[in-house]
Amino acid sequence: MAKIKTIGVLTSGGDAPGMNAAIRAVTRAGIYNGFNIKGIYRGYDGLINGEVKPFTTENVSGIIMQGGTILKTARSMEFMTPEGKQKAYDTMVREGIDALVVIGGNGSLTGARDFAAEFDVCCIGLPGTIDNDLYGTDSTIGYDTTLNTILECVDRIRDTAQSHERIFFIEVMGRDAGFLAQNSAIASGAEAAIIPEEATDVDQLGRFMERGIRKSKKSCIVIVSESPKCGAMYYADRVKKEFPDFDVRVSILGHLQRGGRPTARDRILASRTGVGAIEAIIQGQRNVMVGVRNNEVVYVPFSDAIRTDKPLDMKLIKVLDELSI
Repeated sequence: MAKIKTIGVLTSGGDAPGMNAAIRAVTRAGIYNGFNIKGIYRGYDGLINGEVKPFTTENVSGIIMQGGTILKTARSMEFMTPEGKQKAYDTMVREGIDALVVIGGNGSLTGARDFAAEFDVCCIGLPGTIDNDLYGTDSTIGYDTTLNTILECVDRIRDTAQSHERIFFIEVMGRDAGFLAQNSAIASGAEAAIIPEEATDVDQLGRFMERGIRKSKKSCIVIVSESPKCGAMYYADRVKKEFPDFDVRVSILGHLQRGGRPTARDRILASRTGVGAIEAIIQGQRNVMVGVRNNEVVYVPFSDAIRTDKPLDMKLIKVLDELSI
């Protein structure tokens, strides 16, 4: 493998609080270890279109506390095509970029894996997603901040729920993973969480209504993982039809969950994995995601990080059941 001199860094997919801290860490650790760093704007689209700029420490000064990403981000359909990947590789050659650090979630790391396989380039991934659904790392960049944002929103909604004696179904992000819903339900003292991991033949709503609504408890909070088929609106409509005596409202938190200043935990995680990405390149590693597991930096092959379902600790369901009586 040729000696790596220049490293490109990009953010891809959905933004996550802490991405800027990761960009900062990659840039400063890279320069500290003698690499040239180039920032690539707008994710893989920017790599295709040549939106590349040399980065110095000044480019990343004062960004550790900012949400979003200074490099901007996009979901690139063109990069999924052979022609798009070829254009991206041509940009790397033209810009003298020898390795890529990709900060993003499942789709972004899948793109990095496929790109690395096709063109034999060094790609290192950082787990930047609020969903916490990447295998091999205890937490992903942005997850803790989002969890705290949800918690603040639920605390406010509960004031109204109690004042009006209503059932509130609050929909949170997470796609196919229930980490945000389950843990925000525990932290906020919600009465139930409806999550994809528990989507069995058991009617989660029916079970909740059977045990969770009592004469002594006329207001309830139910956290629901987003779903195109059965999100918060679906369950609220069911309650209105099947239990018409209850006053039901829905709150979909949406994209406000993505923004805001990253927590200390996310800043530290982003900083550790950003430095870990440079260390991986120095060690000659390729095509791995940098994570933190049991407080140790680990390197997880892309194939494991994106293909293996990250298990939710099912004991958390029991914790919520016992505490919501």
